[in-house]
Amino acid sequence: MLGEKSLLVKGGSLILQITDLTTSSSPVIGKAMSEPNDNPGDIPADLSFEEALKRLEDIVRKLESGDVPLDKSIDLYGEGEKLRGLCQKRLEAAQAKIEKITLDREGKPTGTTAFDAD
Repeated sequence: MLGEKSLLVKGGSLILQITDLTTSSSPVIGKAMSEPNDNPGDIPADLSFEEALKRLEDIVRKLESGDVPLDKSIDLYGEGEKLRGLCQKRLEAAQAKIEKITLDREGKPTGTTAFDAD
């Protein structure tokens, strides 16, 4: 009989942990998904970052509740991994667009350059 299920992020991947209550030591059965598929399937390509993050938070809440059957947990986990990948890509794209304004000696804008976060 399976016990608790939990979802965590480790090394940029979602990990679904399932505690096995049939053993005395409660080992964890976990699987780290590989990098998300470039074509996330049922996740709309035009889904905004905010919508994807909200869906991901809803999935995490459901999985953490422990009330979801195992098969449904696995499906939700897969969708969550796709959403995580989409959110990561959107954040990386936004970061690439950040620019800083360059100023001349009088403080007037002269153009923009790529923002260096370091």
